[in-house]
Parts: sequence; C-alpha cells; structure tokens
Amino acid sequence: MKFQLKSFSRLLLGFAAFAMIAGFCVNAQAATYVAKIGHLESAQQSRNTLLVKVAQLVKERTNGDVEFQIYPQGQLGGQRQMNEGVQLGTIEGTIAPAAFLGGFNPMVSILDVPYLYPDDDARSQQLRESKFGQMLLDSFSNKGVAAIAIWPNGRKCFSSNKDINTPDDFKGQKFRVMDSKILIEQFKALGASAIALPFSELYTALQTGVVDGEENPLDTIQRMKYFEVQKNFVISYHGLMEDFVLFNEMWWSSLPENYRTIIRDAFLEVIPELVDHKAKAVAAALEDIKSHGVNVRTLSSEEKAQFRAKMFKPSMDVFLSMTGDEGKKLFDVYTEEYDKIMK
Repeated sequence: MKFQLKSFSRLLLGFAAFAMIAGFCVNAQAATYVAKIGHLESAQQSRNTLLVKVAQLVKERTNGDVEFQIYPQGQLGGQRQMNEGVQLGTIEGTIAPAAFLGGFNPMVSILDVPYLYPDDDARSQQLRESKFGQMLLDSFSNKGVAAIAIWPNGRKCFSSNKDINTPDDFKGQKFRVMDSKILIEQFKALGASAIALPFSELYTALQTGVVDGEENPLDTIQRMKYFEVQKNFVISYHGLMEDFVLFNEMWWSSLPENYRTIIRDAFLEVIPELVDHKAKAVAAALEDIKSHGVNVRTLSSEEKAQFRAKMFKPSMDVFLSMTGDEGKKLFDVYTEEYDKIMK
C-alpha cells in the first residue's frame, strides 16, 4: 500500500510537471504576430541592447501577442540583403543605418550632409520628431516598407596622420569615405580628396598611406584600432549615424492599430536610454584612444561653425542635384524646422 501511495504521488508529480511543460509550450507559441528583426551590430552594442528592451516592452504591453525575434551581427545577411528581405517579406524588420539606405531611398542621403543636426542632443531629437523627421519616414511609403522611427546611433569624428585642426589643414589630404557623392563633396569643400573604399580595407589603407585619414564614430575607431595607424584625432561630431526602424509593409498593416501604436511608442520611449548608452560607449572609447598616446583635440562650438560654413552648402547642393523637386521640399521643411528649433 505504501509502495502504491508513493507510486501514485510520483504519478501526480509527473502529471503536474507535464502540465507545467505543456503550459510553457503553449505560452511560448502564444504570440499571434512574430517579427524576425535583423541588424549588423554585435549583441553588446547600443542598437541591440535597446532593441532587446523594446522587444520586452512590446511583449508586456501586448500581453505576449507580439514577439520580436532579434538577430544581431548580420545573422540574417548583410544590410542590403536585410533591406531586400524586409521589402519582400522574407523577414519582418531591420534596424538599418541611413548610410546603407541611400540607394534604396535617395531622400535619406540628406543625413550625409555634415552638421545637419544641432549640436545639442535634445534639439536633435526635436528635429527627428519634427515635420522633417516625419517626412523622412514617409519617404519610404512607396518602397514596400513601413519606416516607424529614427534612432540616433552616434556622430562621426575625423582622424588623420597629418594636422586636421582647422578647415585649411585638410587641403591636399586624402580621406576614406563610404561610397556617397555627398561625403566626397564634403571633403572636396575642405580642399581634400575622398576615396570610396570598403570598410574592411580601411586599416591597411591607413597603415600603407593609401589614405591619410578617415571619419567614423569614436567607438568604431576604438573597436577597429585605428589609433594604431593614426596620429591625430579631432572630436568634430560633424557627421550623423542615424538608424531607421523598418518593417515589412504587409506585416505592419496586419497588426491591430493599437499594437502599431504600442510598437511606435516603445521605439521612441527608449531613445533617451539609447543616447545615454551610446554616450557611455563613446566616452569609454575616447579614454582608450587617449591612452595610446595619440593627439586628441575637441572642436569648440565656434570651430564647428567654421567647418559647417565650409562644408554644409556644397554638400547640400549635391543632395539637391540628386533628388530634384522632392529633395527641395524636404530641404525647405528641414530649414523651417531647424530655424524654429534653434531660436
């Protein structure tokens, strides 16, 4: 009898364990709307850290009905493949750097123009959330994707093996750039030349003197160890690194309206935390760069204004020549909103 009671108890425990496992499996499959979201950064970087936070917020606020499955570090392919995947619906979403979207949507190329945003983070966010930012998001509407938010992902600085303290110091130097007519014009306006090279070739190009310098965010410079092959760094914060949150249009349209609102709000809500996370990464990178004995100089507001005076208009003219009337409308809205924010 004792043996039978023990066996019965074990049987009950077994049924309970099975019920718990079955319940877990049901819960794990409970999401009605699942989105695979890919991006290029590592799991430790700001973009992924805050995307994980957004996924948690969305899951909680939809009672588990919407699930984001996140694939960092190019697990779903290069950025072009992911853009096309979102467009075709083979994946549901991506967080795409603006630098990889110019060929897909020329309007985004305005973000290549140097000193486009105010120096201040709060004012920059005002510009993102203004009519200008909304117009940029709307420019994706005929591309088969829904652009729902713009995320800040840092700003670029200059480095070179020659002096780069003033705009005149750039004359005759060669800089590596991404393949962008606007970025090429940016350096031309300073009297320098720009060479479009793959990112993977940059370290060797700096080491061998193929180019004198480059532009990148400080955390990228630190991670890629460019301080080993560069003497001078100028904290100019001249170029934007903006991300676009993109979803497949059909998947996005299939969501109930309140879920779309929850998702949009979550992406906007974490931006202050995203900015803070990035700022800490940049500060740590700067300290590491300095520790290697290179020359590091930070431009004052007045010096940044000198660079902007040289670089902004010629670069914007290239954008306008590439985008015609549509680009002119975007520029007019930008000017109106920028002036309003800077008053």
